[in-house]
Amino acid sequence: MRFPSQTQAKPLPSAPRKSGISRRQFLKSGAALAAAPVALPALTVGINSAGQFAAASGPGGLASDFVHITADDRVIVVVKHFEAGQGPATGLATLAAEELNADWDKVEVEFAPADNQRYANLLFGVQGTGGSSAIANSYPQYRKAGAVALARLKAAAAQQWGTESDNIQAQDGVLSFQNNRAVFGEMAAVAGALPESPEFVEPDLKPVRDFTLIGRDHLPRKDIRGKTDGSAVFAMDFRPQNALHAVILRAPKFGGTLKSFDDSAARKVRGFVGAKQVPSGVAVYGENTWAALKARRALKAEWDFSAAETRSTAQIMAGYWRTLDQPGPVVAERGDVESALQQAAKTVSAEFEFPFLAHAPMEPLNCVIQKRDGRVTMWDGCQFPGTQQASLGAILEVPPENVEIVTLLAGGTFGRRATPTNDYQNEAAFALKASPDPSRPLKLMWTREDDIQGGFYRPMFAHRVRAGLDADGNILAWRQGVAGKSILIGTPFEAFAVKDGVDPTPTDGAANLEYAAPHLKVEVRNAQDSPVSVLWWRSVEHTHTAFAKEVATDMLAEAAGADPVEFRLRHLSGHPRHAGVLRRVAALSGWGNPLPDGRFRGVAVHESFRSFVAQVAEVSLTGGGAVKVEKVYCAVDCGVAVNPDIVRAQMEGGIGYGLGAAMRNQVTLAEGGLVEQTNFPNYEPLRMSDMPEVEVAIVKSEESPTGVGEPGVPPIAPALANAIYAATGRRVNKLPFSANGVKFA
Repeated sequence: MRFPSQTQAKPLPSAPRKSGISRRQFLKSGAALAAAPVALPALTVGINSAGQFAAASGPGGLASDFVHITADDRVIVVVKHFEAGQGPATGLATLAAEELNADWDKVEVEFAPADNQRYANLLFGVQGTGGSSAIANSYPQYRKAGAVALARLKAAAAQQWGTESDNIQAQDGVLSFQNNRAVFGEMAAVAGALPESPEFVEPDLKPVRDFTLIGRDHLPRKDIRGKTDGSAVFAMDFRPQNALHAVILRAPKFGGTLKSFDDSAARKVRGFVGAKQVPSGVAVYGENTWAALKARRALKAEWDFSAAETRSTAQIMAGYWRTLDQPGPVVAERGDVESALQQAAKTVSAEFEFPFLAHAPMEPLNCVIQKRDGRVTMWDGCQFPGTQQASLGAILEVPPENVEIVTLLAGGTFGRRATPTNDYQNEAAFALKASPDPSRPLKLMWTREDDIQGGFYRPMFAHRVRAGLDADGNILAWRQGVAGKSILIGTPFEAFAVKDGVDPTPTDGAANLEYAAPHLKVEVRNAQDSPVSVLWWRSVEHTHTAFAKEVATDMLAEAAGADPVEFRLRHLSGHPRHAGVLRRVAALSGWGNPLPDGRFRGVAVHESFRSFVAQVAEVSLTGGGAVKVEKVYCAVDCGVAVNPDIVRAQMEGGIGYGLGAAMRNQVTLAEGGLVEQTNFPNYEPLRMSDMPEVEVAIVKSEESPTGVGEPGVPPIAPALANAIYAATGRRVNKLPFSANGVKFA
């Protein structure tokens, strides 16, 4: 794999390897306020645009925005999305290579530079990765880029060999006609120099039946070798020579601000360079990371907590329940829910609580930033380069076009590296601006403790559901209230998503209830009274809406005396893709067949990011009553499965991520507002011994591809909850399960 540090920007010399910001609300300071809001540019490309082609700058090549073919016969696919393990580097390369009929072994990838005009996410309008959208928004775009490149190569060969383009064959990177044969690289220069032609604008794309790479099992990932032999460059690996290292001392409570600090003890630390106030606290500089961390521990600071969060988790949650006791904004309504519930033959009621959750990616947040000759360069595992140019430029007083973002690999994100405020990147810019020596590049690092105790969290939520059945055991009415902090209010996205002060997104997955119910009412309460910073977390609101919906549905099935799968199918007549994955997972798991003694199972189905996933969790009980998750069956319909191995891997990873959160994870505030968790010992990740066997079935489809990075997460917690109920007869509606009496083996 080629990295942009090698191809887009001349990297700084790298030294040998050695063996929360939003809670401070610093972006609301005067200097940063101008930096944070980013006007989304008007797209200059349509969904089918393949970019402009021209002769490559090097000798004898063919280049477009998305595909480069070199004279030495390499096919380079320029990937506009970042790679955090979810697979877009391979996926986008597959799309272009399929239409190009390239030799997969000769295909390389490199990350695109920051450029909203050329590399915007076509679902967002800016360059960025998120919402399980990488393949979904790029499917026709990258296929067309490959097809245009092939059309040019064929035209070049036809010109050289005195025939028509239609007579040229292309297979595995080789062009041929009768006795003539040439690899792509031999025709690249001629192809790049050809004038524009209608055949290069709207080339025909392959029908699904002719795919040879798209949908192929065991297609080697383009990032696997570097990640196996250690040559892959993650942001944490990039350590330029002569760099200053910085960490930030932040307020220990969300909303706290700095009053004063004393660095006299820090000056005694070997390698300490200085300490300066920045909007988020105190930037502590060292000749290496250890010196900066040690000096930070020696620093003494006085904080103003007058606007800080001082309530406990229980007190915040109690406030949510109070809001749900009062009338509030309605985001979905049909029929007359109140009258229907009064007339229902049977009703069920349930309350659900969901904690704050940290993202906890394995690679902590970090980046390198440099300002030199009126230009700024940042090296980062960058999830949203399309917004960083404006914010970094404003902070460091250079035009956005003079800001270069070099995207490196990221060791996980789960949404954490995609803050609307560019939190850690802007913090690095402020630290560079205040640096004792701003001519030196600066590497900023957060520790895991920094992020778990003061970063961004999946919001805490409360749900209240009351639903009723008619005399035939069918759903008659469904009423649901959702309370929690909005992710979007107070960010640049508010103008696009928030209407009349109400953010409806926390009810996604509930307001669009797929189960047939003549009477429906869903309400939301945006609880914005806390400075605790919140952010999207893998599958965002679906992490809680799927749980409440699918557990309540199981309760309704029980009240109706119906099998949980049969009950769901009975109410999914208008949703064939939901029903399709549910039938597939039922068959896969042998649902309806007797289970071995001591085994129990639960089911859930949910749509998120336009993908449909159903899961069955199979559990056992130990002699002491502990639950062991033995196996999870999963069926997914994501349209065309571009890379089936990646689809299965993302389902498996999503199941593991969702299981860890449901079983044990929570971030809690003690009375007074201090976060109680610090690192993995008390924010425990899923362990290998916890991970069940997982079997994934991909539903064959010719629909356009949809997301797979997140949709595997939402069904697992309710499927497990329903299995626990089957095993123990106890409904556990407050997460995590381990904090509410469930023991896991």
